[in-house]
Amino acid sequence: MSYIAGVDIGNSTTEVCIGEVTQNGNLSFLTSASCPTTGTKGTIENVYSVKNALKMAMSRIGRETSDLDLVRLNEAAPVIGDTAMETLTETVITDSSMIGHNPSTPAGVGQAVGEVLLIENISRASTDTAYILAASAEHTYEEIAAIVNQHEELNIAGIILQADEAVLVENRIRRKLPIIDEVRRIDRLPDGVPAAIEVALPGQTIRMLSNPYGIATLLGLDATETRTVTPIAKSLIGKRSAVVLKTPGGNIHENVLPAGEIYFYGDKNITISLDEGADKIMHAAAEAGDIHDISGQPDTNVGNMLSRIRTGMGDLDRSSDADIRITDILAVDTLAPVLISGALAGETCLEKAVGIAAMVKTQKLPMQEIAARLNTELNTEVRVAGVEAIMASLGALTTPGTKLPLAILDMGGGSTDAAIISGNGSVTMTHQAGAGELVSMLIQTELGLSDRHIAEQIKKYPLAKVESLFHMRMENGQMTFVDESIDPRFFGRVVLLTENGLVRIEEEIPMEKIVQIRRDAKRKVFITNAFRALRKVAPQHNLKNISTVVLVGGSAEDFEIPEMLTEAFTDYRIVCGRGNIRGNEGPRNAVATGLVLSYLGEAK
Repeated sequence: MSYIAGVDIGNSTTEVCIGEVTQNGNLSFLTSASCPTTGTKGTIENVYSVKNALKMAMSRIGRETSDLDLVRLNEAAPVIGDTAMETLTETVITDSSMIGHNPSTPAGVGQAVGEVLLIENISRASTDTAYILAASAEHTYEEIAAIVNQHEELNIAGIILQADEAVLVENRIRRKLPIIDEVRRIDRLPDGVPAAIEVALPGQTIRMLSNPYGIATLLGLDATETRTVTPIAKSLIGKRSAVVLKTPGGNIHENVLPAGEIYFYGDKNITISLDEGADKIMHAAAEAGDIHDISGQPDTNVGNMLSRIRTGMGDLDRSSDADIRITDILAVDTLAPVLISGALAGETCLEKAVGIAAMVKTQKLPMQEIAARLNTELNTEVRVAGVEAIMASLGALTTPGTKLPLAILDMGGGSTDAAIISGNGSVTMTHQAGAGELVSMLIQTELGLSDRHIAEQIKKYPLAKVESLFHMRMENGQMTFVDESIDPRFFGRVVLLTENGLVRIEEEIPMEKIVQIRRDAKRKVFITNAFRALRKVAPQHNLKNISTVVLVGGSAEDFEIPEMLTEAFTDYRIVCGRGNIRGNEGPRNAVATGLVLSYLGEAK
C-alpha cells in the first residue's frame, strides 16, 4: 500500500489531500489539510507552506511526512493576478481657499455667516460686523465661554474650536450659537476672512453647505467660484456639521490627470481610453479576441498602473530572456475617496476611479525547482503533475449529484478559472483576471478603510448593529436576542459576526452602506467574471449549452456569492451550486483531490 499526496498551491492557501492506494489499485481518501500560502504562488517560497500542510495532514492519521510515497504538485500556471486602482481626477485646494470640515461632536443648531475672529483679537472687534469666533486648544472651555458672555455687545454668530469641547462651551454661554469643534489645523484659519458654518438637528444632515448653490448664497460667490467649490460641497454630503471659509485670492482647481489609453494586442489590436469606463474597456477586451499582451500609454495613469503590475511579476522571473505579458484584465468602475490637498482637517472627496485586475504571464515559474527542494527536504518522490483546471474538474466530479459533461468555476484570490469537461473527457479551460483580492480592494477603497484586513473581514462575514446589550439587528432586518449581556464596547456599533465572536467596525459607517458596497463589489467581480469565463469555454460560446456548473475554490465558501451566481444563471436553466468535494470537503480541495485521483490513471 502507498500513501499519495495531492498538493494544490493557490494564491491564498495551500491545500493537501492524502490518499491510500492498495496493491490491487483501490484508492481511499484518508484526510486533508490547508494552510496559508507562503510567498507568491509558483515561487520557491511555497516550499514552507507545502511542508506545513503535508505535516498537518499526515499528523491527522498518525503518520509522518516520511511515510509518503509520492507527492503530486499542481502544475501552477505561470499566471498571477494583481490589482491596482487609479482615480481619474485630483481635487487640489490651496491653503487660501474654500475649506470644509466635518466634526463629529458639534453643538447648537443652524447656520451662521461672518468674519473669522481669532479669540485673542476680540478686543479689536466692532459692533457692526458679524463674527465667527475661532479659539485654539490653548484656551479652556471656561475661558472661551467667559469671553463670549463678557462681549454680549458683539455680533458673534458662531464659534470654531480646536479642542473637542463644543458641548462644554454651549452649556456655559448665554446665547444659542452653532459651534464647530475638532478643527485640528486652526492655526491655518486666517483672521478676518468670510466664513460660514452649519450644524444640523440630531438625526438630520446639513443642507446649505453640502449644496454648491447654498455655499454661494451664504458667501456671495459668482458662477465661476460656485463651480470651483463643488468638491467641498460633495465632500460634505451626509454630514451633520461643516465650516467653509473663503480667503482673498483663494482658488480651487481640479487637475484632471491623464487617464491614458489601454492597448490590446490580440486577434485584433484595439485601443481604448481608460476614461471610457469599465464596460467599454471590457467590450474592447472581448473584441480583441485571444489576447497575447496588454499595455498602457506611457506616463499616464493606466500606463503606470500596468507597468507596476508587470514589474512586480518581473521580480519573480529573473531569467535574462524573461517574456512577461499581461494576457487578461478585468476593469471595474468605482469611486475612491481622494484627500483634498490643502483642506483643513483631512477632508476627502469621492472621485471617479477604475480598478483593474491583471493576469500576468511569464515564460516559467520554478515548479521543478520547488519539486526538487521538496524532494530533498522530505526525502520523498515529488512530481509536478496535472494542469490545475483539469485537476479541479476531476475533483469536482466527486461532488454528489454530478456527472459528465460538467463545468466548473474555480474562484480564488487572484483569478477566476473556468473549465468544461465533456462527455468524452476532453477539457476546455480559461484563466480570467479578478477574484477575491479585487473585491477586497473595492470594499477598502469605497468605504475609505485604512486597514486591508478589515476589508477582507467585511467581504467574508455578515453584519449586525448592536442596539442594546441584549439584542442585535442583523443586516437582513432580523432581530436576534442573547441570553448573556453583550460587551458594552459593542453597544451602538456595527459589528461583524465571525466564528470567533463579534468584531467591531471602528469607522462610523452605516450598516446599510457597508452591505450595499460589499454586495456591489462581489457582483462587479464575480458575476462579470463568471459569465465571461463560461462563455469562453461553453460549446459555441453559448451559456445555454451548459447544463451544470460546480463552484469550487476559496471564494465559493463565501456566504453570498454562490447564491448570487445561482440567481444570475436562472435564465439559462443551469444547475449551479457550491461543490462538496468527496462529499465532505465543501468547495475546497478540488485540485488536491484531482491530483490524487489522476494518479490512478497514470499508474494504469
